[in-house]
Amino acid sequence: MNQYVFKSNDTDETMQFSENLGKKLQPGDVITLEGDLGAGKTTFTKGLALGLGIKKNVSSPTFTIIKEYNGRLPLYHMDVYRLEDSYEDLGFDEYFEGQGVSVVEWAHLIQEQLPEDLLQVKITLGEENSRMITVIPKGNRYEILCKELFT
Repeated sequence: MNQYVFKSNDTDETMQFSENLGKKLQPGDVITLEGDLGAGKTTFTKGLALGLGIKKNVSSPTFTIIKEYNGRLPLYHMDVYRLEDSYEDLGFDEYFEGQGVSVVEWAHLIQEQLPEDLLQVKITLGEENSRMITVIPKGNRYEILCKELFT
């Protein structure tokens, strides 16, 4: 499995990278975001939103589980951290198979509900406010997307 790495030196670079990704997204795309608290998952999502033409301020959906935003495509921003012990089906597949883009923070907690094809993004803290953004495509669509993004 291929993986691609982008080193971001600050929040502006993180947002620019994810904005470029957002411009390439299509209906039904699913992106999973993993990283420690404060790693930059919401910052990454803000950049995606800009790439999708969303003007509204994006904030973490920690207490609401899912926030929806409208742009070129709808953005479904999910934070499933609080679902760790919940195994009931909350209808995520309706979002994953819908006409928008789904971004799932802490996605490993609902692994069994995720589609096979998706784009994994892992953000880790580096030195002096830098971030390492590791992108792992799962499925042909996402492999092509990564090749476009990283060339």
